[in-house]
Amino acid sequence: MFKKVGIIAVFSILSVLIILSATAQKSGDSLYSYSRLSTDIAFRISARYVDEVDSKELIYSGVRGMMDMLDPFSEFLERKDFDRLQEATKGKYSGLGMTIMLKDEIVTVVSPMEGTPAYRMGLRAGDKITEIDGESTQGMSTMDASNLMRGPAGTTVTISIEREGVDEPLEYTIERAVIELKTVPFYTTFERDGMKLGYVRLARFGEEADAELDEAFKAIANDNVEGVIFDLRSNGGGLLDQAVKVANYFLPKGSEVTSTKGRTADQDRTLYAQGEPLLDPSIPVVILVNTMSASASEIVAGSIQDWDRGIIIGNPTFGKGLVQQVYPLSDNTALKLTTAKWYVPSGRCIQKDSRSTRHPEDLEIVDGDESVSETEKEMFTTRGGRVVYGGGGVVPDIEIDEDRLNALEINLERLSMFFDFSVKYTTTNGDIKEDFVVTEEMIDEFRQFTKEKEFTYKSELEIDLEALKETIEDMDKTDDYAQHIENLENQIEADKVKQFDESIDYIKRSIKRDILTKQFGEKAVYRQNILKSDPYVEKAIEILTSRKEYTSILVPNG
Repeated sequence: MFKKVGIIAVFSILSVLIILSATAQKSGDSLYSYSRLSTDIAFRISARYVDEVDSKELIYSGVRGMMDMLDPFSEFLERKDFDRLQEATKGKYSGLGMTIMLKDEIVTVVSPMEGTPAYRMGLRAGDKITEIDGESTQGMSTMDASNLMRGPAGTTVTISIEREGVDEPLEYTIERAVIELKTVPFYTTFERDGMKLGYVRLARFGEEADAELDEAFKAIANDNVEGVIFDLRSNGGGLLDQAVKVANYFLPKGSEVTSTKGRTADQDRTLYAQGEPLLDPSIPVVILVNTMSASASEIVAGSIQDWDRGIIIGNPTFGKGLVQQVYPLSDNTALKLTTAKWYVPSGRCIQKDSRSTRHPEDLEIVDGDESVSETEKEMFTTRGGRVVYGGGGVVPDIEIDEDRLNALEINLERLSMFFDFSVKYTTTNGDIKEDFVVTEEMIDEFRQFTKEKEFTYKSELEIDLEALKETIEDMDKTDDYAQHIENLENQIEADKVKQFDESIDYIKRSIKRDILTKQFGEKAVYRQNILKSDPYVEKAIEILTSRKEYTSILVPNG
């Protein structure tokens, strides 16, 4: 009941603001009359309801209900959410500089960020944080722990940790500093098949994206690269102006990058590349995307595809083509409101209207568009006449099979087996080199480690068998099928042993990933794993090192 009344009360406040803004709408009179009604109801609840009602909770619950009526990306941002949004776009916060997680209900360090106070003080992956300024972390969430460790730069925080291989707890008093979140975590040049190639990873479109990319692209251009891989996988987007600036690294001055169309004329605009591209137009480009590439990532990938400036490799993108504006409100809150849809140069709208999830990370529960055939989709053409399809998202020129983890792999990750093994292994093997190879001996050691940890999981067949057993029990047929069930259980156990062998490549990559992260930092994972064995990168290299194949995709009838 509170929620419904709250919606009306808040609707009253916002509708009055809309009326006062002098935006002429035919529904204005009706909106005003409803606002008077909702105001009366809100005041009567406040004055007459049997129990005292907290006004803030009443209004806030109403706002949240209003947001449910809109698209998934319109949000009411309470103070802490607004602060997080500003932090995400500005790329800075004050704290220690480490990623943490809850492991066995204990706040655990995943990785200290290079160059931060946590890194310089020697905190390590796997360290268990037991106290923060004398307060036990038992039962504490990662959000609570993070809030305690953050604070103004120059102030200190004392943390106690337990570390594997060290008998006594370790206590650190660390001075907080301004932590800058890198939008370009890695870039490099490398040689493959006699060609010099460049690789640039963009993790997000924050305020500093173009500045960091400027450094990256100048560095690789000065190294005389003959092809560039630009990695936008799992980049959920960010600032629209940064998307335009990033596209301008590839597109000539005056090229349309995107256009927006909204309900009001002031939301209709077309955005163009403002300067000459930093990357020589003759250098082949491959853009990597996946189902988690969204918003600004899709603007960049879609505009490059429409101008035939490069080849898109990966998976169909998320399909978030809605423009949000943030309106600061009272009490340090804000309204993030969808005001327009955006389109790429061919005229395609990237928004997938069937999507109802709020965030790219929730993609696994979203209904896709697989039921819509290409003949049913609206067709568009690129500058060179290639056919591309509307309907949402950017469809790559070359699709890569997505890594779908089996039950074993999912549970090894979920239970942090690779992470825990890396902590143990590096404790007893301190002389590891960055280019180490995961040997059969290491695999055997990992297999034994999972047994010592009593690692268990249910395979896909095991889950199905449990459902079958329930059906048999409901039918009172347990004795009749007992032998069959036993045979199936034995076969499933044998299949689980076999599944480990079938997943050996994934297990090797994951062991190497976590040992590299712990021992050498994130950049080592790019150097040793991503550039050497990632299937998306391997396909990009294959295309870039074959100019004939690259050209045949962009100019199919040339």
